[in-house]
Amino acid sequence: TEKLKMAEENDTLTTDFILTGFTNHPEMKIALFVVFLIIYLVTLVGNLGLVVLISVEPRLHTPMYFFLGNLAFMDACCGCAVTPNMLVNLFSKDRMISMYECMTQFYFLCVVETSDCFLLAAMAYDRYVAICNPLHYPIMMSKKLCFQMLLVSYIGGNLTSAVHVGFVFRLIFCRSHRINHFFCDVMPLFRLSCVDPHLNVLMMFIFSGSILVFTIVIILVSYLYILFTIFTMKSKEGRGKAFSTCASHFVSVSIFYGSLLFMYIRPGSVDEGDKNMPIAIFYTIVIPFLNPFIYSLRNKEVINVLKKNLKKKVSQDI
Repeated sequence: TEKLKMAEENDTLTTDFILTGFTNHPEMKIALFVVFLIIYLVTLVGNLGLVVLISVEPRLHTPMYFFLGNLAFMDACCGCAVTPNMLVNLFSKDRMISMYECMTQFYFLCVVETSDCFLLAAMAYDRYVAICNPLHYPIMMSKKLCFQMLLVSYIGGNLTSAVHVGFVFRLIFCRSHRINHFFCDVMPLFRLSCVDPHLNVLMMFIFSGSILVFTIVIILVSYLYILFTIFTMKSKEGRGKAFSTCASHFVSVSIFYGSLLFMYIRPGSVDEGDKNMPIAIFYTIVIPFLNPFIYSLRNKEVINVLKKNLKKKVSQDI
Protein backbone atom coordinates (compact mmCIF):
# COMPACT_ATOMS: atom_id res chain seq x y z
CA THR A 1 0.00 0.00 0.00
CA GLU A 2 0.96 3.65 -0.42
CA LYS A 3 1.06 4.09 3.37
CA LEU A 4 3.46 1.16 3.74
CA LYS A 5 5.82 2.48 1.03
CA MET A 6 5.86 5.94 2.59
CA ALA A 7 6.68 4.46 6.00
CA GLU A 8 9.51 2.35 4.62
CA GLU A 9 11.10 5.15 2.61
CA ASN A 10 10.68 7.96 5.13
CA ASP A 11 13.92 8.81 6.98
CA THR A 12 12.44 11.39 9.36
CA LEU A 13 11.52 10.83 13.01
CA THR A 14 8.84 8.20 13.42
CA THR A 15 6.48 6.81 15.99
CA ASP A 16 5.17 4.02 13.73
CA PHE A 17 6.90 0.75 12.87
CA ILE A 18 6.43 -2.20 10.54
CA LEU A 19 6.67 -5.74 11.90
CA THR A 20 8.25 -7.92 9.21
CA GLY A 21 7.00 -11.16 10.77
CA PHE A 22 8.25 -14.64 9.86
CA THR A 23 8.21 -14.69 6.10
CA ASN A 24 7.21 -12.84 2.94
CA HIS A 25 6.66 -16.06 0.98
CA PRO A 26 2.89 -16.37 0.30
CA GLU A 27 3.03 -20.16 -0.03
CA MET A 28 4.16 -20.51 3.60
CA LYS A 29 1.68 -18.12 5.20
CA ILE A 30 -1.35 -20.42 5.23
CA ALA A 31 0.61 -23.29 6.79
CA LEU A 32 2.14 -20.99 9.42
CA PHE A 33 -1.27 -19.49 10.19
CA VAL A 34 -2.86 -22.91 10.75
CA VAL A 35 0.03 -24.21 12.88
CA PHE A 36 0.24 -21.15 15.13
CA LEU A 37 -3.54 -20.82 15.40
CA ILE A 38 -3.76 -24.42 16.67
CA ILE A 39 -0.88 -23.79 19.10
CA TYR A 40 -2.58 -20.59 20.31
CA LEU A 41 -5.95 -22.29 20.89
CA VAL A 42 -4.35 -25.25 22.68
CA THR A 43 -2.31 -22.82 24.80
CA LEU A 44 -5.43 -20.91 25.86
CA VAL A 45 -7.58 -23.99 26.50
CA GLY A 46 -4.79 -25.85 28.31
CA ASN A 47 -3.68 -23.02 30.57
CA LEU A 48 -7.07 -21.45 31.32
CA GLY A 49 -8.56 -24.92 31.80
CA LEU A 50 -5.84 -25.64 34.33
CA VAL A 51 -6.60 -22.36 36.14
CA VAL A 52 -10.31 -23.26 36.36
CA LEU A 53 -9.58 -26.83 37.47
CA ILE A 54 -7.29 -25.65 40.27
CA SER A 55 -9.83 -23.01 41.35
CA VAL A 56 -12.84 -25.33 41.60
CA GLU A 57 -11.18 -28.46 43.00
CA PRO A 58 -10.51 -28.32 46.78
CA ARG A 59 -7.94 -31.14 46.53
CA LEU A 60 -5.74 -28.83 44.45
CA HIS A 61 -5.81 -25.94 46.91
CA THR A 62 -2.18 -26.44 47.93
CA PRO A 63 0.88 -24.16 47.52
CA MET A 64 2.21 -26.13 44.55
CA TYR A 65 -1.02 -25.79 42.56
CA PHE A 66 -1.48 -22.20 43.76
CA PHE A 67 1.76 -21.26 41.99
CA LEU A 68 1.02 -23.57 39.05
CA GLY A 69 -2.36 -21.88 38.52
CA ASN A 70 -0.72 -18.46 38.41
CA LEU A 71 1.98 -19.75 36.06
CA ALA A 72 -0.74 -21.10 33.75
CA PHE A 73 -2.53 -17.74 33.85
CA MET A 74 0.70 -15.94 32.92
CA ASP A 75 1.29 -18.38 30.04
CA ALA A 76 -2.21 -17.69 28.71
CA CYS A 77 -1.49 -13.94 28.92
CA CYS A 78 1.78 -14.49 27.05
CA GLY A 79 -0.09 -16.13 24.18
CA CYS A 80 -2.64 -13.29 24.09
CA ALA A 81 0.11 -10.64 24.07
CA VAL A 82 1.94 -12.02 21.03
CA THR A 83 0.05 -14.55 18.90
CA PRO A 84 -3.17 -12.73 17.78
CA ASN A 85 -1.23 -9.79 16.34
CA MET A 86 1.25 -12.19 14.73
CA LEU A 87 -1.57 -14.16 13.06
CA VAL A 88 -3.20 -10.98 11.72
CA ASN A 89 0.12 -9.75 10.33
CA LEU A 90 0.65 -12.95 8.33
CA PHE A 91 -2.02 -11.77 5.85
CA SER A 92 -2.01 -8.05 6.50
CA LYS A 93 -0.55 -5.77 3.82
CA ASP A 94 -0.25 -2.96 6.35
CA ARG A 95 1.72 -4.45 9.25
CA MET A 96 2.11 -1.13 11.01
CA ILE A 97 2.20 -0.76 14.77
CA SER A 98 2.37 2.54 16.63
CA MET A 99 4.99 3.30 19.27
CA TYR A 100 2.39 3.11 22.05
CA GLU A 101 0.95 -0.18 20.77
CA CYS A 102 4.51 -1.48 20.50
CA MET A 103 5.34 -0.51 24.07
CA THR A 104 2.05 -1.92 25.38
CA GLN A 105 2.79 -5.29 23.77
CA PHE A 106 6.33 -5.34 25.12
CA TYR A 107 5.18 -4.21 28.59
CA PHE A 108 2.75 -7.10 29.01
CA LEU A 109 5.20 -9.61 27.58
CA CYS A 110 7.91 -8.38 29.96
CA VAL A 111 5.50 -8.62 32.92
CA VAL A 112 4.68 -12.23 31.97
CA GLU A 113 8.28 -13.36 31.45
CA THR A 114 9.59 -11.67 34.62
CA SER A 115 6.70 -12.95 36.75
CA ASP A 116 7.30 -16.44 35.32
CA CYS A 117 10.89 -16.31 36.58
CA PHE A 118 9.72 -15.57 40.14
CA LEU A 119 6.92 -18.15 39.95
CA LEU A 120 9.28 -20.88 38.73
CA ALA A 121 11.65 -20.06 41.59
CA ALA A 122 8.74 -20.22 44.06
CA MET A 123 7.65 -23.59 42.64
CA ALA A 124 11.21 -24.95 42.92
CA TYR A 125 11.41 -23.82 46.56
CA ASP A 126 7.99 -25.37 47.22
CA ARG A 127 9.18 -28.73 45.84
CA TYR A 128 12.36 -28.47 47.90
CA VAL A 129 10.36 -28.02 51.12
CA ALA A 130 7.87 -30.78 50.17
CA ILE A 131 10.56 -33.37 49.37
CA CYS A 132 13.38 -32.37 51.75
CA ASN A 133 11.35 -31.15 54.75
CA PRO A 134 7.94 -32.85 54.46
CA LEU A 135 7.17 -32.67 58.20
CA HIS A 136 7.63 -28.87 58.25
CA TYR A 137 5.89 -28.30 54.90
CA PRO A 138 2.56 -26.88 56.27
CA ILE A 139 4.46 -24.40 58.46
CA MET A 140 7.17 -23.37 55.98
CA MET A 141 4.75 -22.98 53.05
CA SER A 142 2.00 -21.05 54.84
CA LYS A 143 -0.75 -19.20 52.95
CA LYS A 144 0.77 -15.89 54.01
CA LEU A 145 4.17 -16.79 52.53
CA CYS A 146 2.56 -18.03 49.30
CA PHE A 147 0.66 -14.75 48.82
CA GLN A 148 3.80 -12.75 49.63
CA MET A 149 5.80 -14.69 47.03
CA LEU A 150 3.03 -14.17 44.47
CA LEU A 151 2.93 -10.45 45.26
CA VAL A 152 6.69 -10.20 44.75
CA SER A 153 6.29 -11.95 41.39
CA TYR A 154 3.70 -9.49 40.07
CA ILE A 155 5.34 -6.38 41.54
CA GLY A 156 8.73 -7.47 40.18
CA GLY A 157 7.23 -8.07 36.74
CA ASN A 158 5.49 -4.69 36.57
CA LEU A 159 8.43 -2.76 38.01
CA THR A 160 10.93 -4.29 35.57
CA SER A 161 8.58 -3.67 32.63
CA ALA A 162 7.99 -0.04 33.65
CA VAL A 163 11.75 0.60 33.84
CA HIS A 164 12.48 -0.90 30.41
CA VAL A 165 9.54 0.86 28.72
CA GLY A 166 10.42 4.15 30.39
CA PHE A 167 13.98 4.00 29.08
CA VAL A 168 12.79 3.17 25.55
CA PHE A 169 11.07 6.57 25.40
CA ARG A 170 14.47 8.27 25.68
CA LEU A 171 15.39 6.82 22.26
CA ILE A 172 14.83 8.62 18.95
CA PHE A 173 13.98 6.53 15.90
CA CYS A 174 15.06 8.12 12.61
CA ARG A 175 16.37 5.11 10.69
CA SER A 176 14.45 2.25 9.09
CA HIS A 177 10.92 1.70 10.33
CA ARG A 178 11.12 -2.05 9.86
CA ILE A 179 11.31 -4.22 13.00
CA ASN A 180 12.75 -7.58 11.96
CA HIS A 181 10.58 -9.54 14.36
CA PHE A 182 7.10 -11.03 14.75
CA PHE A 183 6.35 -8.98 17.88
CA CYS A 184 7.51 -5.67 19.30
CA ASP A 185 10.66 -6.45 21.27
CA VAL A 186 13.19 -3.94 22.59
CA MET A 187 16.29 -5.50 21.03
CA PRO A 188 15.20 -4.74 17.42
CA LEU A 189 14.18 -1.24 18.56
CA PHE A 190 17.68 -0.62 19.92
CA ARG A 191 19.06 -1.31 16.43
CA LEU A 192 16.75 1.33 14.92
CA SER A 193 17.63 4.08 17.39
CA CYS A 194 19.65 7.12 16.42
CA VAL A 195 20.44 7.60 20.11
CA ASP A 196 23.09 5.38 21.67
CA PRO A 197 21.10 2.58 23.40
CA HIS A 198 23.95 1.51 25.70
CA LEU A 199 22.14 2.93 28.75
CA ASN A 200 19.06 0.86 27.86
CA VAL A 201 21.22 -2.24 27.42
CA LEU A 202 22.91 -1.55 30.76
CA MET A 203 19.54 -1.21 32.56
CA MET A 204 18.35 -4.43 30.95
CA PHE A 205 21.51 -6.20 32.05
CA ILE A 206 21.16 -4.86 35.62
CA PHE A 207 17.41 -5.44 36.12
CA SER A 208 16.71 -8.50 33.96
CA GLY A 209 20.14 -10.01 34.62
CA SER A 210 19.75 -9.66 38.39
CA ILE A 211 16.31 -11.27 38.35
CA LEU A 212 17.46 -14.12 36.11
CA VAL A 213 20.55 -14.84 38.21
CA PHE A 214 18.62 -14.57 41.50
CA THR A 215 15.83 -16.93 40.41
CA ILE A 216 18.21 -19.34 38.65
CA VAL A 217 20.28 -19.67 41.84
CA ILE A 218 17.13 -20.44 43.87
CA ILE A 219 16.03 -23.05 41.31
CA LEU A 220 19.44 -24.71 41.02
CA VAL A 221 20.04 -24.86 44.78
CA SER A 222 16.51 -26.21 45.34
CA TYR A 223 16.95 -28.91 42.69
CA LEU A 224 20.38 -29.89 43.99
CA TYR A 225 18.92 -30.49 47.43
CA ILE A 226 15.98 -32.33 45.84
CA LEU A 227 18.29 -34.58 43.82
CA PHE A 228 20.40 -35.34 46.87
CA THR A 229 17.26 -36.28 48.82
CA ILE A 230 15.92 -38.39 45.94
CA PHE A 231 19.14 -40.41 45.66
CA THR A 232 19.07 -41.14 49.39
CA MET A 233 15.49 -42.48 49.28
CA LYS A 234 15.16 -46.17 50.08
CA SER A 235 11.98 -46.67 48.05
CA LYS A 236 12.75 -47.18 44.35
CA GLU A 237 9.15 -46.34 43.43
CA GLY A 238 9.22 -43.07 45.38
CA ARG A 239 12.63 -42.22 43.97
CA GLY A 240 11.49 -42.84 40.39
CA LYS A 241 8.28 -40.82 40.83
CA ALA A 242 10.06 -37.83 42.37
CA PHE A 243 12.87 -37.91 39.81
CA SER A 244 10.44 -38.15 36.87
CA THR A 245 8.42 -35.15 38.05
CA CYS A 246 11.45 -32.97 38.82
CA ALA A 247 13.22 -33.92 35.57
CA SER A 248 10.32 -32.78 33.37
CA HIS A 249 10.02 -29.53 35.34
CA PHE A 250 13.75 -28.90 35.08
CA VAL A 251 13.73 -29.42 31.29
CA SER A 252 10.98 -26.79 30.92
CA VAL A 253 12.83 -24.37 33.21
CA SER A 254 16.11 -24.92 31.32
CA ILE A 255 14.54 -24.13 27.93
CA PHE A 256 12.79 -21.05 29.33
CA TYR A 257 15.85 -19.59 31.04
CA GLY A 258 18.18 -20.58 28.22
CA SER A 259 16.02 -18.67 25.73
CA LEU A 260 15.86 -15.53 27.90
CA LEU A 261 19.60 -15.53 28.63
CA PHE A 262 20.39 -16.02 24.94
CA MET A 263 18.02 -13.22 23.88
CA TYR A 264 18.65 -10.47 26.42
CA ILE A 265 21.74 -11.07 28.58
CA ARG A 266 24.19 -12.65 26.15
CA PRO A 267 26.92 -10.23 24.94
CA GLY A 268 26.29 -9.08 21.36
CA SER A 269 22.58 -9.99 21.43
CA VAL A 270 21.62 -6.44 20.35
CA ASP A 271 23.46 -6.84 17.02
CA GLU A 272 22.14 -10.29 16.10
CA GLY A 273 19.22 -9.04 14.00
CA ASP A 274 16.50 -11.53 13.10
CA LYS A 275 18.80 -14.47 13.98
CA ASN A 276 17.20 -14.39 17.45
CA MET A 277 13.70 -14.92 16.07
CA PRO A 278 13.69 -18.74 16.43
CA ILE A 279 14.79 -18.37 20.07
CA ALA A 280 11.97 -15.88 20.71
CA ILE A 281 9.48 -18.45 19.41
CA PHE A 282 10.49 -20.77 22.25
CA TYR A 283 9.78 -18.47 25.18
CA THR A 284 6.73 -16.67 23.72
CA ILE A 285 4.90 -19.53 21.98
CA VAL A 286 6.41 -22.98 22.57
CA ILE A 287 6.94 -22.84 26.36
CA PRO A 288 3.39 -21.54 27.16
CA PHE A 289 2.08 -24.29 24.84
CA LEU A 290 4.11 -27.08 26.50
CA ASN A 291 3.76 -26.09 30.17
CA PRO A 292 0.22 -27.50 30.69
CA PHE A 293 1.45 -30.87 29.39
CA ILE A 294 4.70 -30.82 31.39
CA TYR A 295 3.22 -29.68 34.70
CA SER A 296 -0.21 -31.33 34.51
CA LEU A 297 -0.49 -34.33 32.21
CA ARG A 298 2.54 -35.89 33.92
CA ASN A 299 0.90 -35.29 37.32
CA LYS A 300 -1.35 -38.17 38.41
CA GLU A 301 -3.24 -36.02 40.93
CA VAL A 302 -4.29 -33.54 38.23
CA ILE A 303 -5.21 -36.38 35.86
CA ASN A 304 -7.36 -38.05 38.53
CA VAL A 305 -9.14 -34.78 39.35
CA LEU A 306 -9.71 -34.14 35.64
CA LYS A 307 -11.15 -37.64 35.12
CA LYS A 308 -13.38 -37.22 38.17
CA ASN A 309 -14.80 -33.93 36.90
CA LEU A 310 -15.30 -35.29 33.39
CA LYS A 311 -17.19 -38.33 34.73
CA LYS A 312 -19.34 -36.07 36.90
CA LYS A 313 -20.10 -33.88 33.86
CA VAL A 314 -21.01 -36.88 31.71
CA SER A 315 -23.30 -38.36 34.40
CA GLN A 316 -25.07 -35.02 34.79
CA ASP A 317 -25.64 -34.76 31.03
CA ILE A 318 -27.06 -38.27 30.92
